[in-house]
Amino acid sequence: MNSRFSTAVHILTLLASTPEERVTSEYIAMSVGTNAVVIRRQLALLREAGLVESKGARGGGWALTRTPERIRLSEVRAALGKEASFRMHRNEPHPKCVVGQNVRQALEGVYAGAEQAVMASLKGWTVADMLREVRLAAQAAHATAGNGVKRTPRNPAG
Repeated sequence: MNSRFSTAVHILTLLASTPEERVTSEYIAMSVGTNAVVIRRQLALLREAGLVESKGARGGGWALTRTPERIRLSEVRAALGKEASFRMHRNEPHPKCVVGQNVRQALEGVYAGAEQAVMASLKGWTVADMLREVRLAAQAAHATAGNGVKRTPRNPAG
């Protein structure tokens, strides 16, 4: 998995935190710490999946299409397509290397199993869960400022 998934979750959690207002791609980019063009590409994929909608002109911006409780992280990952899946390295292996010529085929089964496990786990999490975890982490950071104590997030699936 690459950073596109975490960026998409960041976007959706930010939108969930402001349910009464639309948020511009520039504001989202500032929150994520990236360029607005990167955010617009992500938003286009999320819109195609029916997770977000936009409104142009004055007062425009982005919003969730449904409540955060009804958006599963597995849907988010699926919306990103192959961009969020496990990938093989791009380098061409040496033609006479037995490992190099066969490691990709060997990894296909490993990646397929890992993909199934990831999606099964993500089905147990929603954008609302992420918003709750963000708020809890912010409270914990505020309460433990300076003492180095970290909290462990709970798994909503069990």
